[in-house]
Amino acid sequence: MDNVVDDKKVNQVVDSRKAPEERKAPAEDGPGFELPLLLFAGFRTLIDRLHAELARQGHPDVRPAHGFAMQAIGARGASASEVGRRLGVSKQAAGKTIDRLIALGYAERTDDPADARRKLVRLTPQGTDALRRSAAVLDELRTEWASALGARRLRAMEDDLRTVVPPDAFRLDAAGWLGGS
Repeated sequence: MDNVVDDKKVNQVVDSRKAPEERKAPAEDGPGFELPLLLFAGFRTLIDRLHAELARQGHPDVRPAHGFAMQAIGARGASASEVGRRLGVSKQAAGKTIDRLIALGYAERTDDPADARRKLVRLTPQGTDALRRSAAVLDELRTEWASALGARRLRAMEDDLRTVVPPDAFRLDAAGWLGGS
């Protein structure tokens, strides 16, 4: 990818997959904008491959947002408000995602045994199966990356990311964050 600044001084990312003779030699240190794009592209590559495999394994309707929502629901269940807070979206937005998960058979609404006024959302066996399969597929994808990069380099990359990523950064609110909520 190349960084192009147009006449308005706006950065634009353009595809630099040109023939090698058409590209400039890469700088020793890449431009700063490239790091988040490469990290995001790596994430996107993993998630796209995950969902293609989930579809092959019988979960064709699961989308990335559904995976985040099922994680937010968790093993014990959660209210729609809790799911919304965990995802960083409104209760209404969480409710729409929950409704979709229910329609697809991945979640269900149940009474909260601790509070009769409250409804919980729980994963169904199908939802639990999708999460279990997701974990297994991600383990396989990590193994592929270890084969491509070398196990030591992959572990070093993970260690380096743990060094620069704050401990509380493992949050489920990516959809809300990307959407500006």
